[in-house]
Amino acid sequence: MTRRFMFALLALAVCQPMNAQTTEKPKASAEDKEAAKADPLKVFEARTFGEGDGKLPYRLLKPLNYDSKQQYPLVLFLHGAGERGSDNERQLIHGGKDFADEGFRKRHPAFIVAPQCPEEKKWVDVPWDSEAHKMPAEPSLPMKSVLKLLEALRKEFPIDAKRIYGVGLSMGGYGTWDILQRRPELLAAAVPICGGGDPDYAEGFKSTPVWVFHGGADPVVPVSRSRDMVKALEAAGGRPIYTEYEGVDHNSWTRTFDNRLVWDWMFAQHKQAN
Repeated sequence: MTRRFMFALLALAVCQPMNAQTTEKPKASAEDKEAAKADPLKVFEARTFGEGDGKLPYRLLKPLNYDSKQQYPLVLFLHGAGERGSDNERQLIHGGKDFADEGFRKRHPAFIVAPQCPEEKKWVDVPWDSEAHKMPAEPSLPMKSVLKLLEALRKEFPIDAKRIYGVGLSMGGYGTWDILQRRPELLAAAVPICGGGDPDYAEGFKSTPVWVFHGGADPVVPVSRSRDMVKALEAAGGRPIYTEYEGVDHNSWTRTFDNRLVWDWMFAQHKQAN
């Protein structure tokens, strides 16, 4: 530090009024940060795919400053059982504000698609509280529509086929595992949260980067469901990442969505060229 600069600082301090008070800007609380996020219902476009029994309401978020000449990643977000319906809104209750946040969109320009599963239907036709399940021979009707929707979006928009990601919580966590099992070539990475899959299919997607999350005290979906999938992937030669929140119940998604490292990791993954 030069002598001239030291004198300048001293002079500035002396010139300050003796009764001047410095006030430190209070840190924003979690509630303030949440309130400041964009309204997902205003940012996500409401759309519908398919007809009849295969009709699927969904929301689509386009990349910030969208350029049709540029390719973008796509994130498929599968909601949980409590957000089922036909209003095309409830599926954004969890995660919607996080994806709609301007900071997130600037950091990770991407398409985000959030379909809504109909009432009384499931992304995967299996019981959620069981200790294990075998993958059904056919995908559920809503899952069939989801897979067709992804194909349609790839034709409509400039989506980078090497950067399609799957994120799902609870019932949607089951759906994310189901896609990995049925379409191991589709996803560049996946984030299944408090879900479960069929360990017998781990060999097929062992090379896909997966970060698994579960609450250690989950009373709805047994934590063993995630542990078993991680063990199966490791036994097959895969390298999954597993985060188990000690003492956390079923809501293991809030902390996961709040963790910027999760999204930085996910968007850094690419499918290898064949």
